[in-house]
Amino acid sequence: MEDPQLRTELCQLAAERPRYGYRMLHQQLRRKGWAINHKLVYRLYREEGLVVRRRIRKRIAAARRQQLDAPTRPDQRWSMDFVSDALADGRVFRTLNIIDDFSRECVAIEVDTSLGGERVVRVLERLKEQRGLPERIVMDNGPEFTSKALDAWAHAAGVKLHFIRPGKPTENAYVESFNGRFREECLNESWFRNLLDARDDDRDVERALQRREATQLAVRIDAFGVLKPMPRTGRIAGRNWGAGQCSGNGLHDSPS
Repeated sequence: MEDPQLRTELCQLAAERPRYGYRMLHQQLRRKGWAINHKLVYRLYREEGLVVRRRIRKRIAAARRQQLDAPTRPDQRWSMDFVSDALADGRVFRTLNIIDDFSRECVAIEVDTSLGGERVVRVLERLKEQRGLPERIVMDNGPEFTSKALDAWAHAAGVKLHFIRPGKPTENAYVESFNGRFREECLNESWFRNLLDARDDDRDVERALQRREATQLAVRIDAFGVLKPMPRTGRIAGRNWGAGQCSGNGLHDSPS
């Protein structure tokens, strides 16, 4: 006989994760201790009208907004989002921007023509080795963030994923604010011939930061956020804000 509590928990999970299909919800229920198969979940999923609606924003299932407490220390909560642009030859590339909500530091900018859920996991694993992980990560409902790969990784790593309501980017204001400055001050002012250019510049900047050199660098795409100042101080890692801004033309010869 069907347990009414199962139907209730399914509806609650669907409200918290409006972009999850029945298979992802089935995984969530099994983690809560329900010994059920996906066929039962699918039947209840259909009966409750929880099917994910695509491309019709006004009909996306609504979710009650959860007010997040302000972070009180670095690496307590991160936010992440994607930004798109094009190379000089017209090829589209994307950047994955990850921000510390307390310090406003950009902890990572990953650049490539394709950034899926598994690639997001690799970036977070790299950050785990470099500085540890936050308690929570805030993100939108994009397919990369609602993927099985990221969900399984977060469960294993003990990191809570907080999804904003669909169509409400202001609920991810920290990274959206950074994205605006990133596009205005770096992407719109730069012309990139290839991805290797950007990655080379990123490695140069990271090495300079590790040595704490005072050299003014022409920082471009991958390192734009590394020198973001702490709130109200204008300084980070002993440097005056301004030393890490984009040079403007963002162009140099490709390596031979």
